Amino acid sequence: MYQSLQSFMEEYRLESASTQKLLDTLTDASLKQEVAQGYRSLAQLAWHLVHNDEGMLLSMGLKFEAPAASSELPTSASAIADAYRSVSAGLLHALESQWTDANLQEKNNMFGQIWPNGLTLYIYLKHEIHHRGQLTILMRQAGLQVPGVYGPSKEEWASMGVEAPV
Repeated sequence: MYQSLQSFMEEYRLESASTQKLLDTLTDASLKQEVAQGYRSLAQLAWHLVHNDEGMLLSMGLKFEAPAASSELPTSASAIADAYRSVSAGLLHALESQWTDANLQEKNNMFGQIWPNGLTLYIYLKHEIHHRGQLTILMRQAGLQVPGVYGPSKEEWASMGVEAPV
């Protein structure tokens, strides 16, 4: 659970930059990739990272622009990446302009449970990281080179002339 806005914003800036790096790698052709028939496509999963930004956070009273979950799924990879860039910047601006550390202790009903806002931010960020991992699998299945997130990817190791760890 976060005790200061600064600690969340610092971590969110790092994590959202990694998410942005993945989204910027997507191609229009890759968006149809599914892990299996009947599951989310790469486009649906990527868009979930964009529109979801408003879901949990709106319940805490933060006000910023983000596409509704019911909005039409973009067919352009760059549209998804650009929307994420805008929404993540909007979230940071909303936190800086609307909240103080005291707001982290306020409690709200989240999924039928009462959570302090600092916990909701923690779970929100872990939720994004979880889906980002799924995104990398679909990217590999779509034949995209996956950029490293917490260190070099297999291809990045190779470009450094080093064998990737197994």
